[in-house]
Amino acid sequence: MAKWQVQVDREACIGTGMCASSAAAYFRLENGRATAAQDFIEPDDLVVDAAESCPMEAILVRDGDGAVIAPEV
Repeated sequence: MAKWQVQVDREACIGTGMCASSAAAYFRLENGRATAAQDFIEPDDLVVDAAESCPMEAILVRDGDGAVIAPEV
């Protein structure tokens, strides 16, 4: 299975930490803003849940073909 790409818009992030608390293996807070632990990951629903729970929609998850998985548009 192709890896997913995870991007965090640090300008949009307000630092709630919801992503880091729900998917700690994939997100961390640095200087009050979220960042992805890795740019490419094995598919994991925790990352989708984190992206969907972000109040600012600052997390973007794409599949191996570049199609957006989360957040849902």
